[in-house]
Amino acid sequence: MTRPEPGRTETAARAGAPERLARMIALPTVSAELDERGLADFTRFGDLIGELYPLVAEHLELERVGDLGLLYRWRGSGVGDPLVLMAHFDVVPAVESDGWSHPPFEPVVADGAVRGRGALDDKGPLLVVLEAVENLLAAGFAPARDVYLSFGGDEESHGAAGRAISDLLHERGITPWLVIDEGGAVTDAPLPFIPGTAAMVGVGEKGIVTLRLRATSAGGHASAPPRLTAAARIARAVDRLDPNPFPKRTSSATRAMLRVFAGRATGIWRPALRLLAAWPWLTARVFAALGGEPAALVRTTIAPTMLAGGSAHNVLPNEASATLNLRIAPGETVGTAVARIRRSIRDREVHVEVVEGNDPSPESPVDDERFRAIADAVAVAYPAAITAPYLVMAATDARWFHRYAPAVYRFAPLEMSAAQRAGIHGVDEWVSVDSLAKGERFHRALIESIPR
Repeated sequence: MTRPEPGRTETAARAGAPERLARMIALPTVSAELDERGLADFTRFGDLIGELYPLVAEHLELERVGDLGLLYRWRGSGVGDPLVLMAHFDVVPAVESDGWSHPPFEPVVADGAVRGRGALDDKGPLLVVLEAVENLLAAGFAPARDVYLSFGGDEESHGAAGRAISDLLHERGITPWLVIDEGGAVTDAPLPFIPGTAAMVGVGEKGIVTLRLRATSAGGHASAPPRLTAAARIARAVDRLDPNPFPKRTSSATRAMLRVFAGRATGIWRPALRLLAAWPWLTARVFAALGGEPAALVRTTIAPTMLAGGSAHNVLPNEASATLNLRIAPGETVGTAVARIRRSIRDREVHVEVVEGNDPSPESPVDDERFRAIADAVAVAYPAAITAPYLVMAATDARWFHRYAPAVYRFAPLEMSAAQRAGIHGVDEWVSVDSLAKGERFHRALIESIPR
């Protein structure tokens, strides 16, 4: 058959994508509550894919990897290394009483949007992959090389399923030509001083480590406390981590991002961005001073997320603890981060335990055909957007592939405003219907453009 031009298959996109996403959202696949909820909804999700995407079920080979991994293989006409498209179908917990306008697992399709837990993270990005494949199959299209769809059901709980899928392909001697997972998005505010729309493609991601600080002391009645209780030690330890003890560094991904933005900037911002790209020490200082997301791009962040200790208001605790979530910037490792935390706390009576952790990823290239393939697909779906590399601050299942795959990128081709990004892991998560259509167009164009 004649191969259509990228993004221009002979069959129009199938109607009903918002309603299909609503059915996915209605399954409360909360991996953090797996022990209480059981596997039923996760199993139903796999079955639902077969129901909603009959051509995918008919033509792609499905392999269940453990209880929570779904690996689909779409055989290509050539023998080149495959394309791997990733997403996860588990979500974080959601409680209606936290302020949701609608129950989080009773999705609403109205006013040009789909609302509910997982609309953006990550069932919306998963849906647009399946929509593109189903539409290409309906058009009789065959990819130039194998395409794998890798869907994990526990990314929000350390990602064992994603790791198992990655390990399985590696054991089979399969090295992907290109891997794309969630991470970046299409945004109208990539940085506070950058105008216009940008498709932010993560070329690397920060490492992650969860630390538990623990202190013990004699218990007893609160009426006669010692000078330093276990709770007080932990409080002091957490307080000593402010200001942030980690150095400021500018990654090569951030410098590449600034060079891209300099080409679009006008007025004083063009030379200013070129200066920042050329002088990484200055970028680090400026971004750290801006705070928020810019500051997180240039240093390891520390977030105390859990505190525990005590059993009653008038009883001294025998033990107290704090949990820290660190996102490790390039230039640090789990080991160096732990050592720096210990030095900052300055208390040998506070034990520092690594619960789990991964080092930062290497950065994938921005100057070869694989990054250009992503940029070309962005141009089809979002003609007004500039494609820019950046460093992803969250952890994704893609980290399991960068151990052996040379080109791993993090990009969900959906529009996400600052307000929408606040709904991820927050309340009132939603995605626009128009964005779903553009996301499908991106993946269709990308798959069609794969070289032999």
